[in-house]
Amino acid sequence: MHILHVTAHLGGGVGKAHAALRAAMPAGIRQTYLLLEEPRDRRYADEIASQGGDIVFARNLAEVASLCAAADIVQFEFWNHPKLFECLARADFPPLRSVFWAHISGLFRPVIAPGLMTAADRFVFTTPASLVLGDALDEARRARLSSIGSGFGFAASGGGDDAGESDIAYLGTVDFIKMHQGFFAAIDALKHDAVASIWGAYEHDGEVAAKTKTMRHADRVRFMGQTADPQTALNQSAIFFYPLQPDHYGTAENALIEAMSLGLVPVVLANPAECAIIEHGVTGFIGATIGECTEILDMLLASPETVREIGGNAAALIARRYTAGRSAAAFVTLWQDLLQAPKCQPKFADILGQTPLDWYLASQYLPGEIRDPVNDSGKLSKGTLSHFRSAFPDHPCWAELFSP
Repeated sequence: MHILHVTAHLGGGVGKAHAALRAAMPAGIRQTYLLLEEPRDRRYADEIASQGGDIVFARNLAEVASLCAAADIVQFEFWNHPKLFECLARADFPPLRSVFWAHISGLFRPVIAPGLMTAADRFVFTTPASLVLGDALDEARRARLSSIGSGFGFAASGGGDDAGESDIAYLGTVDFIKMHQGFFAAIDALKHDAVASIWGAYEHDGEVAAKTKTMRHADRVRFMGQTADPQTALNQSAIFFYPLQPDHYGTAENALIEAMSLGLVPVVLANPAECAIIEHGVTGFIGATIGECTEILDMLLASPETVREIGGNAAALIARRYTAGRSAAAFVTLWQDLLQAPKCQPKFADILGQTPLDWYLASQYLPGEIRDPVNDSGKLSKGTLSHFRSAFPDHPCWAELFSP
């Protein structure tokens, strides 16, 4: 069985997930990873290659179509990347068996065009929380939807054996595009004089760092920066405080799952992706508000016994449910089932439109939804209008929108 993975790149969470999955795949599964842009970080691509995966950089869309024709199944690693939208809309695809693995939840912006869920032979989410997107579909089309996790725990769990450097940890995106601004208010309001370590790249003069200047107890927060060894970083704490924006784009929440696998007790806000992972009071704690999170943190700081019990439950859950072997087996079963179906000619351009502006709008608005005036913030982060404009700077679609 030959699986062709079409992906913008193999960096970040996508690359990390596929490196783990490739190592867990049974013999006889041939996987080719077709990258649509030159890799800047080859770490995971090299790891996949060392495990027998074929890494190919697409020189043009004709090569994409040719490789799709040679594969038994084509799996699109889906998120709102301009190069992937270009591929879907412009490649002259042959008949194929298609799987989409969505690395965004689609519950908030960026959205997932409903037509893609019905055009794909199988559409796979990385969180079961996203399955509600299929509620409006008929039974046959809902049957094409499923969820397979892309976040996996560390193989060796230690339950925070080295805890002591700080009481509380946060690891992940240190930017208010995802991190909740109330993080600092929660730490500031604690009755206990606890220390919270924040792991992740951040701007020294940025909005997040500036938030500490409004705190009464700014000494409770330590910015640790990016770490190449998240396991060691997390093991220095016993509690994982991970409050995210209510409309964040995350799905698998790798950092949350990794922290739980080490026996850290997670404290989160009641967002769909986090609620799909944690059972309140059993494997972690879910606060309805930042104020509730503060109360939970104080309770845990005063009760080492609760930390040990819930941390042990969290580690056991991750070891049982969030493993690369489990996800690899689920994909093999899905691929084997799809292999019995005939190849069909996809028409993704009918769903996404023809221009880069169409593609950007297809990632921001559902059909029929009232659109806000289009403006460019200038922030070149993934999936933004600036990202799409930078990928196709000379396309005439921008002229009318941004003419003087």
